[in-house]
Amino acid sequence: MFRRITPSLRIFDITLFSAVVCIMLAGLFTMSSFQVQDNYFWKQGLWIIISLLVFIFVSQFEYRFLKQTQIVVILYTILLSVLTLLFIIGHTSKGAESWFKIAGIAFQPSDLMKLVLIIVLAKYFSRRHIAIANIRHIIVSSVYAFIPFVLVILQPDFGSAMVLFSIWFGMVLVSGISKKHLFAVIAIGIVTFSLAWQFAFKPYQKARIMNFVYPLQDIRGTGYNAYQSTIAVGSGGLYGKGVGFGTQSRLNFLPEYKTDFIFAAFAEEWGFIGSILLLLFFGIILYKLAVYALVADSTFEALFTYGVIIWIATHIVINIGMNLGIMPVTGIPLPFMSYGGSHLLAESIALGMCVGMRRYAREGHKYHIKNEFVGLE
Repeated sequence: MFRRITPSLRIFDITLFSAVVCIMLAGLFTMSSFQVQDNYFWKQGLWIIISLLVFIFVSQFEYRFLKQTQIVVILYTILLSVLTLLFIIGHTSKGAESWFKIAGIAFQPSDLMKLVLIIVLAKYFSRRHIAIANIRHIIVSSVYAFIPFVLVILQPDFGSAMVLFSIWFGMVLVSGISKKHLFAVIAIGIVTFSLAWQFAFKPYQKARIMNFVYPLQDIRGTGYNAYQSTIAVGSGGLYGKGVGFGTQSRLNFLPEYKTDFIFAAFAEEWGFIGSILLLLFFGIILYKLAVYALVADSTFEALFTYGVIIWIATHIVINIGMNLGIMPVTGIPLPFMSYGGSHLLAESIALGMCVGMRRYAREGHKYHIKNEFVGLE
């Protein structure tokens, strides 16, 4: 099922890898208190090492086998079953039953569900991209996304549900939806949001959304986190206060600075210039993935890579947006930077798969180019 790439094609993308490492290290030093017994630092350091090794390992293979319907159905069914199992033996944290906790290690399966949903949609649209204008394909694909969306939002995890919807919506657009059906998709989104507001959202989630619309109406209550985040970002100035000298985070004015608000903590210590450099590293990752999609060997590989771009970009926009006070606080981690192992592993697997597909595309391109030259003789 797995096929190793031939030795001549084992070209490792050092630029992409370096950008990921820089972002991971930026997060690691931002959350560190520089104390010997800093559990967050050592735990995250271990997760970073594991994730990088997983990235390198996964990038050694090509993924033609994912085009098999049986494999995709198995992956999709397993992840749906795992999400359902959360309601029975899941661990509740911060009001959401989104975690499995075994031997002190917590794991959030919704991160892997995002990856599997991308595989499912890439498989579906790659077989039907020519007839994508048919509204039936939009409806069927929405069902594939709606099932995990419901399971995640019932946990309740509004942030991850928003990402699942964004992945589906983005991949529908990339697949070539017609303009007349675009409005139907938007209408589906509005109806889904309305139903979620009435039957799924918890009071604190509604409060977060209302605080997004009126951010300064309750800075001592629901708007406190966003307000403190904007203070931290603004206080960093041009050059920042220096690593370890961020008062908003180190003095606990800024809550969850290791996870949801790590960008604000980073901006306070590294300033505007450091923030621009961080965004540059994210831009390198997205740019390299876009190049991979353009040289992909087939529609499936291209759609999968675009799906990963949408996934990572959605996390970046929402997380940094809520740190700047222009997006609701949803609990979405900043890719490769926020504390936590499950999202690091899922993101590393996704990038590794993209690199593996890129290597296979290089082999395919060489084959096609050779045939073209033979035909000209």
